[in-house]
Amino acid sequence: MRKKISFLPYILITAVLIGAIYYPLPYFVSKPGMAKELEPIIKIENGYHEKGSFMLTTVRMGRANFYSYLTAKVSKYDEIYPLDMIMGKKETEEEFNTRQLQMMEGSKESAIETAFKKAGIPVQYRYKSVYVLDIVPGMPAAGKLKSGDRLLKVDGHPFISSGQFIESVSKKHEGDPIKITFTRKGKTDTANMSVKKFKNDPKHVGVGIGLVDDKDLITLPKVKIKTDEIGGPSAGLMFSLEIYNQLTKEDLTRNYEIAGTGTITPNGMVGPIGGIEQKIIAADKAGAEIFFAPNEKGAKDSNYRAAVKTAKDIDTDMKIIPVDTFNDAVHYLENLKMKS
Repeated sequence: MRKKISFLPYILITAVLIGAIYYPLPYFVSKPGMAKELEPIIKIENGYHEKGSFMLTTVRMGRANFYSYLTAKVSKYDEIYPLDMIMGKKETEEEFNTRQLQMMEGSKESAIETAFKKAGIPVQYRYKSVYVLDIVPGMPAAGKLKSGDRLLKVDGHPFISSGQFIESVSKKHEGDPIKITFTRKGKTDTANMSVKKFKNDPKHVGVGIGLVDDKDLITLPKVKIKTDEIGGPSAGLMFSLEIYNQLTKEDLTRNYEIAGTGTITPNGMVGPIGGIEQKIIAADKAGAEIFFAPNEKGAKDSNYRAAVKTAKDIDTDMKIIPVDTFNDAVHYLENLKMKS
């Protein structure tokens, strides 16, 4: 008589393995991403063309599952981050992604302002409203406002810029009530709370929100930047270099393949970013010959020092150049010998 074969154990094992793929762990995993040429992404009306190229660099960041976590453990340049290092407390992945895209929009605007100022071309602004970028845990807005909310009024009075909002709140004293009118997913609502002193700045009060202005920059010539779903502020420096290069006759690329990273402020200050090691790898794979890295005024743990270490580890010929400002990068390129 034939023995009956039970498939139940195999089914259970298969279910566990499939579950391990999809079950999210309380970590994020980041890996080297890509280096992407900017000239096809940024278009300036009647802008100048370049013979070399400027490239933005990215990391691939995603919520960890069992397999990606184990892979990252044994991969030298994969990084594992606890969930609360990447996302705010109670922040959903949707809110996190919204915040990343908003930071990218702010990065584009700062890059345009920096490049146009350097080129001596005026920029005008049309303010529309203010978005919530993030929430400070333990402050009055926590649990009442969310990243992505569009703020419309303070105590019934409309405002159109983050400066106006801060001015209204700064007139209050700790414990004073405040009513904020906002829209979320197309619906208008109000949030009532009391202002509170900031722990790290007890001379000032607030509700604990980071803000970003929703504004249109009016420029002549017009600028179009197509970034699809790329998020975060780290491409700011490279955006500003590409925009400036298209605005001016002299080709700053000097026929080189130039990558880099760093946030940018409207006045051209370059700030640090995460994942510099992974961006060095992405740039090297794309054939970059020069890489701009935030210098952080020579700090011992600066992005620049980490970039130099990684470049040495992977034995690349790519030159790592420290920059604190947009002008540092421009000055370096202006003095670079043309590549034949």
